[in-house]
Amino acid sequence: MTWSPCLIRGADLGGRPVLRLGHSQLDRYLEFVSARTRPNTTLATGYDLKVFFSIIEKDPADVTTADVLEFITVQRGDRKVVRLTDGESGLSARTIQRRLSSISGLYAFLVACGEVEANPVPRGLSNRKRSRTERGTPLVRTPRTLPKILEPAEVDELIRACRRWRDRAMVEAMVFGGLRRVEVLGLRLEDLKVAENRVFIAEGKGGHQRIVPVTDRFFGSVANYLDAERPADASTDRLFVVLKGPNTGGPLSAKGLDQLIVSARERAGLAHCTCHELRHTCLTRLREAGMSLEAVQAQAGHRSIESTRIYLHLANDWLAKEYLRASDAIDAARLADDFIGLTDETLS
Repeated sequence: MTWSPCLIRGADLGGRPVLRLGHSQLDRYLEFVSARTRPNTTLATGYDLKVFFSIIEKDPADVTTADVLEFITVQRGDRKVVRLTDGESGLSARTIQRRLSSISGLYAFLVACGEVEANPVPRGLSNRKRSRTERGTPLVRTPRTLPKILEPAEVDELIRACRRWRDRAMVEAMVFGGLRRVEVLGLRLEDLKVAENRVFIAEGKGGHQRIVPVTDRFFGSVANYLDAERPADASTDRLFVVLKGPNTGGPLSAKGLDQLIVSARERAGLAHCTCHELRHTCLTRLREAGMSLEAVQAQAGHRSIESTRIYLHLANDWLAKEYLRASDAIDAARLADDFIGLTDETLS
């Protein structure tokens, strides 16, 4: 291979983030991706491609399907990576699937540009049974696992463990409003609709915007934070800022928020708690309280209702109620049949 993949981050004349990998075809693809996706997606795509071409040491035009299958094998057997979920080595199926998607996207772009003849990433492996979609067996099977959520008592302990009103408000935005981490950090002062108890999400996933209601508790914590903690000379319009250190007054980072959650979790004595678990907890409790699936979808900012259906399974009483309703109907039908049978015997 005549080049070595090296991910370089920079900015163009307009200040827009730019990624480079040191190969003309890959750099043009990253420029194409950056024009249609969020910065984090572009960064993930660039990193995925760097990993692939660091393992499969070939120019893009020379990559074959056999190379892609070899890459999957290497990723599954990477003993340097230990999964926290089950303690096994190798990357998770979801991570491998995402990397394959990045690779496939690159070659779809190169095929459209007429620079390669075919995409080396197969849609699936053929199987004996004919499939209507002709996709066959997927290259990587991703298990469908249920996310973890917190019990009400655990939520109370976590909130009590927050030492600042700022930290409390951020936790409440996620656990009572269902906001994502990036959405909490992206909130601006002007996004608060205090009179309506709603917030405007300007930087949702995929750049989608929405307005969602949030409880009074969040707005009360925000008011206390603005009165007692937020520097008057803050250098940003972001709602949540750094409160101490050399970056005081600047926007709080994702790493900073994660560390705050870890510290509060440890003080509260909780076994687990992440920003996304707080969001899952909110949406699960809303569904348990009878909120319609479509309303939960709007609150969550899901583009597809399929993404929201998982909260049907997380809600403890939904399946039980559906089962009891169906079971009662079956029992009622059986009793009616028995009654008809007894009546027929009596008449005869």
